[in-house]
Amino acid sequence: MSLKAVLFDFNGVIINDESLHQELIEEILLGENLRPDAKEHNEVCLGRSDRACLASILERRGRVVTQEYLEQLLEKKATKYRQTLEAQEELPIYPGIESFIRDLWGSGLILALVTGARRQDVEYILERLKISNAFAVIITSDDITASKPDPEGYLTAVEKLNQQYADLNLKPENCLVIEDTPSGIEAAKRAQMQVVGVANTYPFHMIQRQADWSVDYLQELEIERVKQHFADVTIES
Repeated sequence: MSLKAVLFDFNGVIINDESLHQELIEEILLGENLRPDAKEHNEVCLGRSDRACLASILERRGRVVTQEYLEQLLEKKATKYRQTLEAQEELPIYPGIESFIRDLWGSGLILALVTGARRQDVEYILERLKISNAFAVIITSDDITASKPDPEGYLTAVEKLNQQYADLNLKPENCLVIEDTPSGIEAAKRAQMQVVGVANTYPFHMIQRQADWSVDYLQELEIERVKQHFADVTIES
C-alpha cells in the first residue's frame, strides 16, 4: 500500500476562524432570544457544518424551525462571515500552512479538501491565499448531505479523485487525512483512512488518543516517515 492522497480539513486546519464562527452563531442565538453556551457550542459545533451545528442547538433548546427559516439564518451568518474576512487585510491562517501545502503538492501527492464549510467561502479564501490550484478536489457542505463525523465527505472525495484520475485506483487506505477535531478524526476513521491530528483546536493529549499521528504544528509532520509507514503496511500484509 502506498500513500497517494492527502485530504485536508479546512476550518481549524488551514484557517484559524473557529472563534469567528462561534461569535456569529452566538449572534444568531441572541437574535432568537436564546442564551449562548460555550460548552454546548464545543459539543455540537466544532468540526461540524454550520447547518448541523445550528440545527442541533435549536433542537436542544426545543425550537422547531422550518428548513426555509434555517436557510435564512445560515445565509445571514454566511454574509457576516464573508464581510468580516473581506475587511481584514490578512486572513487568519495558521503560520506556515501555505508552504506546507505547496511542499506536499510539489512532492507529487494529490491533495483534496473536505469541509463542512460553504463552497463560496472556501474558494474565496483559497483564491486569496493563492493555493486553490493545489487541491484537485474540493468537497464542501454543498456537495454532501451528512456532516462529520459521518464519513460521506471523505468517501465522496475518493470517488471524485478516481473520476478525475482514471488510472489512480485510489482507495481510502491510500489516503492520509489532516484534522483538528474529534468529529473530523472519527469521520476519517470511519472512512478507513489514517489521520494526522493537529492540536490547533483541542489539546495535544486529546488529539493524540484518537489520531494515528499527532502534532502541535503541521510543520512538525515528517511526511517521508508517513510515506514509509504506508509502504511498510504493504510489506506486512
